[in-house]
Amino acid sequence: MNLLGLQILLGMKRGETVELKYLVKKAKKGDKEALLKLILQERDNYYRLAYVYMKNQQDAEDMVQEMILSLYDSINSLRKEESFYSWSKTILVNQCKGSLAGKTRVIPVEAIREEAVAFNGEEDRMDLDHYLETLKANHREIIRLRYYLDMDYKSISEVLEIPLGTVKSRINTAMEKLRSAMGEENLDEQAR
Repeated sequence: MNLLGLQILLGMKRGETVELKYLVKKAKKGDKEALLKLILQERDNYYRLAYVYMKNQQDAEDMVQEMILSLYDSINSLRKEESFYSWSKTILVNQCKGSLAGKTRVIPVEAIREEAVAFNGEEDRMDLDHYLETLKANHREIIRLRYYLDMDYKSISEVLEIPLGTVKSRINTAMEKLRSAMGEENLDEQAR
């Protein structure tokens, strides 16, 4: 029986897991095509995740490319094949954080113009970004993963390598601080 027959027999959800394990095992044996197929299946999610951290297209694309190279070099260190995507996203997050910590960001004028055009008319989003910047880095990060990328608590826990309870606590704390900051500013505006 071939892989397709096995997928039909086991159902798509189980079949997806079987295909994932199969591709990871091939990638571990040096099959670049299998690794590429794994990456391409989640390429949009990788890009969005990198963009949340890097905040511009070029840096996000660079981080995804660096992640691909890291995956190729370290695929044999992956213990559980079914954890490939959370493992690879953890690598991407760590690379983004390392890149941000290690450099002073220079933003080209063209990027500023592009972002200004992209956000023209989206003042609410800009206000939210303003409020997010008032939070601690770990709270900003968790809010972006949860609400910008729509990641569930378990996925956030795996990607950031923190306990599930810590994820819930940070989201709760961040939301309270956002509500407080937004409420205080609204009161200031009403008093004027």
